[in-house]
Amino acid sequence: MKTIVNKTTDPLRVPLPHGKTLHLGPKKTGQISAHDVEHPPLVKMVEAGKVEIQDHAGNEAIPSVSQEGAAHVHAWGDKSKMVALPTKTAAGG
Repeated sequence: MKTIVNKTTDPLRVPLPHGKTLHLGPKKTGQISAHDVEHPPLVKMVEAGKVEIQDHAGNEAIPSVSQEGAAHVHAWGDKSKMVALPTKTAAGG
């Protein structure tokens, strides 16, 4: 999956393959499949600077520290239930 970002202050109709359309509000994001990125009308919108395509890897939503003994914070879902989990150490702890 890819994330598409409306870079304008206007609502956009983003053309997708098979006659589909993504309605994207001003400064809002949506998700499209990876093969939709190559659709020629969408490529024109990217080149015009109206939209931006980003990988939907989720790395920004899951900040973590890879140091031994550091906590991992999972930031998806209900923010009031965020839990810091200890990492496993080389000793198996």
